[in-house]
Amino acid sequence: MLAALALSLPLVTALPLVPAGGAAPLAHTYSIVARDSATGEMGVAVQSHYFSVGPVVPWAEAGVGAIATQSLVLVDYGPRGLELMRTGMTAHQALAALTAGDPGVDGRQVAMVDAHGDVAAHTGKLCIPDAGQHVGAQYSCQANLMASPRVWPAMAEAYEHAKGDLGERMLAALEAGERAGGDIRGRQSAAILVVKGKASGRPWADKVLDLRVEDHPQPLVELKRLMRLRRAYNLEDAGDNFISDKRPAEAARAYEQAMQLAPDVVELQFWAAVSMYTNGRRADGLALFRKVFARERRWIDLVPRLAKVGLFPDDPKQVAEVQAQGRAGGPH
Repeated sequence: MLAALALSLPLVTALPLVPAGGAAPLAHTYSIVARDSATGEMGVAVQSHYFSVGPVVPWAEAGVGAIATQSLVLVDYGPRGLELMRTGMTAHQALAALTAGDPGVDGRQVAMVDAHGDVAAHTGKLCIPDAGQHVGAQYSCQANLMASPRVWPAMAEAYEHAKGDLGERMLAALEAGERAGGDIRGRQSAAILVVKGKASGRPWADKVLDLRVEDHPQPLVELKRLMRLRRAYNLEDAGDNFISDKRPAEAARAYEQAMQLAPDVVELQFWAAVSMYTNGRRADGLALFRKVFARERRWIDLVPRLAKVGLFPDDPKQVAEVQAQGRAGGPH
C-alpha cells in the first residue's frame, strides 16, 4: 500500500500550490502539533500576534492527522495535507508532496503528524528569524519571528514533562514558549484543536476541543479559561445524557463535577441543585438552590417549567419548597 503511494508521489507533487485570491496572510507564530500515544488523539495549539489565528493555522481530522501551517501561510497545506494523509500517505509523504509543488516553499513553516504518529516539519529559509523547529516523538514545535531562539526548545521540553491530557500538555508548551520570549511583536490570538484518534463517521462528535481566542491582551490566559469551561460544559452535557438514560446517580456526579470545575457559572450550580434535590439529597439541593437564587433570581421561574416536562417532581409542594429558597433574594 505505502509502496504504491510512494510511486504515485511524483504525480501529486506535479500539482502546483499557489495562494488563491492574492497574497498569503503573514501568520508569524509559534505552535505545536502532537499525537497522544495512549489515546490516539491528535491536535494543534497556536498563539500569535495575528488577529484570529484559529481559522488559518490549525487543521485536524479524527483518524487522519493534524497540521499547523504558518509564516507566509498557504492555507492549502491544511486541507490538502489532510486529504493526502486520508488516502494513506504518511505525514512525511504528504509534506514532501505539498512542498515540492509550492513555489513559495521557502517562506512556509509547516508541521504534520499522522494517525500513526509519523511527524514531519518544514521551516523555509526565508522564514523571519528567530525561526526554527523541534521534532520529537509524535510531536513537533515550530516558531518564526520569535524574540528568542529558545522558544521552540522550551516548548518541546515543557510538552515532554507536562501532565494531563493532550490539550493540557499542548497548552503547557505554548505557555513555555511565551515565557521564553514568544512572538517578538507580542500576542493577540490563540487557538487549540484536538480530535479523536479514530473517526466515528460523525465529524461533529470527533472534536475533543475546538477553541479560539480571536483578539485578547492575554490570549493564553483566556484560552486556558475557555478550556476549563469546555470541560465543565462537557460534564453538564454528560449529565443531561444520563438523565435521558434514566441514570440519575451518574447524572448527579457529572453535574457536581461540572459545578466544581466552573464554580463561577450559575447555570451549572442550578442543574447540580436539581440533581441533588431529586436524587435523595434534599438538604444539599435546597442549600444550593438558595445560593443560585441569591445570585440570579431568574432561575426561580424555571423550576415549575421543569416539572411540566418531567425534569423535576410534578408536585406543587416540592416546587413551592424550592422556589421559597429565593424569597430573601434581590429583585427579579
